[in-house]
Amino acid sequence: MASDTVTRCTWAERDPLERHYHDTEWGVPVRDARALWECLMLEGFQAGLSWTVILRKREGFRAAFAGFDPVKVAAFDEADIVRLLADPGIVRSRAKIEATIAGARIFNAMQAAGEDFAAFCWSFTGGVPVRGDGSSVTPLSERASKELKRRGFKFVGPTIVHAWMQAVGIVDDHVPGCFLHRAR
Repeated sequence: MASDTVTRCTWAERDPLERHYHDTEWGVPVRDARALWECLMLEGFQAGLSWTVILRKREGFRAAFAGFDPVKVAAFDEADIVRLLADPGIVRSRAKIEATIAGARIFNAMQAAGEDFAAFCWSFTGGVPVRGDGSSVTPLSERASKELKRRGFKFVGPTIVHAWMQAVGIVDDHVPGCFLHRAR
């Protein structure tokens, strides 16, 4: 773990939770299908909010959404939506809750058809992380967003998708000077 005197990406300097997330998770390549899906769903909840809000509520989201088990989430019904809308441990947006349930069903349909979600996610870069340029939208995120939308995912615009690709290490956007720049 980095000491407090190391240089990080500027966004990670504001708060200890952000520093820890930056130093241990952000930009680390994720190859687990379920974990990739969880992060994509959380990025959707982040729309219009700060990522720090989502980080602070992440354990609440995990509890509310059955550990982001896509099989369990896909079975959620109206009673679950009502329960989630009353849960102060998450972002209570009906549209985002419904998008997560629909996203679980899409994930499961892909898996049932023999299409691994992790392989799908990494297919946009040929299975290897690519160096980002710090942009919030790129041709890569636009292409991935379009394909996710085509499959029925919601809250997957190119900005959200780019942030997700950064978070899961598909895109490495650690800035020059950051102690993690080019380290992974």
